[in-house]
Amino acid sequence: MSANSKAEKSIGANSRPLLRGYLEHLSNERRLSRHTLDNYARDIATLLGLAGTALLDEIQAPHVRRYVAQLHSRGLNGKSLARMLSAWRGFFNYLARDHGFAHNPCVGVRPPRSARRLPHALSPDEAGRLMEVAGADPLAVRDKAILELLYSSGLRLSELTGLAQDDVSFRDATVRVTGKGAKTRIVPVGRHALAALQAWLAARGRRARPAERALFVGRDGSALGPRAVQARLRHWALKLGLSDKVHPHALRHSFASHLLQSSGDLRAVQEMLGHASISTTQVYTHLDFQHLAKAYDAAHPRAKRKGN
Repeated sequence: MSANSKAEKSIGANSRPLLRGYLEHLSNERRLSRHTLDNYARDIATLLGLAGTALLDEIQAPHVRRYVAQLHSRGLNGKSLARMLSAWRGFFNYLARDHGFAHNPCVGVRPPRSARRLPHALSPDEAGRLMEVAGADPLAVRDKAILELLYSSGLRLSELTGLAQDDVSFRDATVRVTGKGAKTRIVPVGRHALAALQAWLAARGRRARPAERALFVGRDGSALGPRAVQARLRHWALKLGLSDKVHPHALRHSFASHLLQSSGDLRAVQEMLGHASISTTQVYTHLDFQHLAKAYDAAHPRAKRKGN
């Protein structure tokens, strides 16, 4: 049973058609993925559960603030509550547009602030060690291509598993990526990743099912899923002497922070990551500042204490 079906069963009969209609709107007009739709369904089901028997058009901003406070007291952090409020806000906008609701009670309601956590990034040495996957076994060849591409081009996990063979251009040294909101971007691919991809494509033909278009396939020849990629990354991280907490997004963070440290070009990093807003990319300036501050403390005359 999908999360959508579970969500619908958990709410009142009067609200089910409205939730179903909104999810169809998100799927057909905004072309959101099944995973994202499931998240919307759960978040809105949470709202409807908190509202209880109250009619949707009776909910006011004080009610929404109380719901947020209740969820916060249960341990939800500011980031989770901000995501949930965004889902609720979009739902009420849809109800106003298509069902004549007079107002959106979520407008002006803000979540509590969370402590800002910097993304985990590997050091250049750690990232280099992770790329040392060796072996002629087809799975090792495939995994090396996956790791090189994640680190070379900063792809999200869903973007990697969504790649088809013809998305890679060896002539232009680029990969065509379909990101959030079905937006397509072209990202450069480094020479190490290109070499690893060429080795994988030579092995892929013997493993992929005849009609399979996915670039990366599993043991059964079908498209490789996100969890399989995560498991293989953990396997190689441990084997190569790194933490078992290394995950695909850590390679995306490493790509961004290392590229920013060497180039200083925030706009270019934004484009390659596929961020809609540069404010999302600016978190990596904090990582870069940490790197520069250490170098300053170690080398700049003004940073040294008197008497040293």
